[in-house]
Amino acid sequence: MKKMLLCTTLLFTGVAFAGGGSSMPMGNTIAAIVSNDPNFSTLLAAVKAAGLVETLSSPGPFTVFAPTNAAFAKIPQADLNALLNDPAALKSVLLYHVVPGKVTASQVTGLTSATTVNGADLNISTSGGMVMINDATVTKADIMASNGVIHVIDTVLMP
Repeated sequence: MKKMLLCTTLLFTGVAFAGGGSSMPMGNTIAAIVSNDPNFSTLLAAVKAAGLVETLSSPGPFTVFAPTNAAFAKIPQADLNALLNDPAALKSVLLYHVVPGKVTASQVTGLTSATTVNGADLNISTSGGMVMINDATVTKADIMASNGVIHVIDTVLMP
């Protein structure tokens, strides 16, 4: 419990910790992994703005299709700013990236769809060894966390 509280506290202190340093959150939760990878600094800011840090630090399990900073950069800046300033819409978009349970890459390839935490379905397809989630390509799969798994994607999914 103390580790969870410390992890959550450190995540709320700012994006400055993303990418390393001596103040890394403890544990191996999805939230801790995202907070310690500089490729997810925009995702971390969005998760914090939507109030989902505690959720992604909880026991889960969850499967998160995590867009990189480059994925967020594909969104026009005005649209991204509007989304970041609308916590309800932002939460809906972020929860569209989360599937309940731990679904590994070998399991994902056998699926054609998955229902997200926000209630909408994702389309899943495979072609030439690549896995597509809607229009996003999975660029790295099976980053294991203590509360689930992360699959990195190259495009932000919009419900």
